[in-house]
Amino acid sequence: MDAGLHLRGIVAGYGQGDILRGLDLDVSAGQITCLIGPNGSGKSTVLRVISGLLTPRAGQVLLAGEDVTGRSPRAMLTLGVAHVPQERSLFPAMSVWDNVLMGAYISNDHDAVARRADEIAERFPIVARRRHDLAGSLSGGEQKTVEIARTMMLDPPVLCFDEPSVGLEPRVRRTIFSILADLSSDGRTILLVEQNARSGLAIAHNGGVLDAGVVRLTAPASELLDSPDVGRLYLGAS
Repeated sequence: MDAGLHLRGIVAGYGQGDILRGLDLDVSAGQITCLIGPNGSGKSTVLRVISGLLTPRAGQVLLAGEDVTGRSPRAMLTLGVAHVPQERSLFPAMSVWDNVLMGAYISNDHDAVARRADEIAERFPIVARRRHDLAGSLSGGEQKTVEIARTMMLDPPVLCFDEPSVGLEPRVRRTIFSILADLSSDGRTILLVEQNARSGLAIAHNGGVLDAGVVRLTAPASELLDSPDVGRLYLGAS
C-alpha cells in the first residue's frame, strides 16, 4: 500500500488555544521523516492529530490519498497507523510477554496473535529473554524497546514516534535509533518527532522544521544537518 501521510491546513489545539496554525506536512511512503523544532512548537500535537487523539478544527489528514481526518485512535490503528508516545506506556505490574500481547488487543485471531508474538520475540531478543519479568523492572531503554515491540504486533505500515530517545543515555539512544532505521528498511513509513535533532535527522530521509505551529522548512535530512542556519537555531553545538 502507498502509506504516505499528508497534512493540509491543519489547525488544532487545546481549549481555546490553537497550537497548529495551518500546518502542511508530507511524510513520504516508505521513508523516515524527522520533525524538529523548539519546545512548544507543536511537534507532539502533530502526532496526536495523525493518530486520532486530537481532532483538528480545520484541515485534512490524508493517508494513502484517503481523507482520515477525525477518525478515532482505534480506527487509525485498524488502518495501520501506530503511535508510540513519549511517556512510558507499559503496564509495570504485568510481564513483558503480556505487555507485548496487549499490542494486538483489537485482534480476535488468537492463533495469529500467538504466531506474531513469536516473530516479535525473534526480532526483539529482550522480549524472549525477559518475557516472564515484570515490565516495571526493566531499564528505561529496555522499556522503550518493549514498547516498540508491542507496537509491531499489528505489523503497522505507518509509525509515529514521539521523542523515543528522551531520558536515555547516549549508548541506549543509539540502540533505539538503530531499531527505527531497521524498521524503515522494511519499507515502513515513519514520522519521528525528536528533540535530539542531530540523531533524528541522521537516520531520516527527510526533515521538517516546525516553529510556532507551522512547518517553516522541509528538505532532505542531510541538507538540514549541513545547513548553518538550521544548525545555529535548532541543532545546538556539534
